[in-house]
Amino acid sequence: MNTVLENTTATAPVAITDSAVEQLHQIRVQENIPADYFLRVGVKGGGCSGFTYVLGFDQVQDNDDHFEINGLPVVMNKAHAIYLLGMEVDFVNGLDNRGFTFNNPNATSTCGCGTSFAA
Repeated sequence: MNTVLENTTATAPVAITDSAVEQLHQIRVQENIPADYFLRVGVKGGGCSGFTYVLGFDQVQDNDDHFEINGLPVVMNKAHAIYLLGMEVDFVNGLDNRGFTFNNPNATSTCGCGTSFAA
């Protein structure tokens, strides 16, 4: 754990709302996610617009930056920050929409699915 603290970056490139943090804590408990797993925020190639978001629990990998956002330990591959800087992850629970949403100021276009974007 000391290694993680030494590598923690002071300013997180993304924001996670209170409702998203609450939902992520519930998922961690329901799915019995190990305590040494972090929330991974990132991107991967694919989707209808070029990139899709990655949001899930994972172990620390090489080239990860570490953050604490609203009390939640978060990791992100250093190379993904260029695509995600300033993004907000939220969780909505409405009549017409339920799930995580990504408000990304770096996206030049998005798909109707809400999880695919171009930068």
